[in-house]
Amino acid sequence: QVQLVESGGGLVQPGGSRKLSCAASGSIIRINAMGWYRQAPGKERELVAVITGAGSTNYADAVKGRFTVSRDNAKNTVYLQMNSLKPEDTAVYYCNANVQIAISRAVYDYWGQGTQVTVSS
Repeated sequence: QVQLVESGGGLVQPGGSRKLSCAASGSIIRINAMGWYRQAPGKERELVAVITGAGSTNYADAVKGRFTVSRDNAKNTVYLQMNSLKPEDTAVYYCNANVQIAISRAVYDYWGQGTQVTVSS
């Protein structure tokens, strides 16, 4: 019923920047928190950044000061601006959203399919 689609991944040089987008669509009443996770080869999926419905944000220590999460509620879209990228940032980045759906008014977490970000010279 709800679909999350990420875009913006690709190959970036160390020190470069990249902006990811994630758009939610479907029979949505309200989106609460939205955020980004990432998973590197051989590692578990970890939270990168989250933004609540009230606009407060949290970041993983590894990305503080370099990444910025924001959202456009009119477009049901969350963004991740990534600056000063490092090879350690290489991972598949996944969008997550906590959504109240129209059919039952229940609240569920939804995941996107992921977008690859590779930081390499």
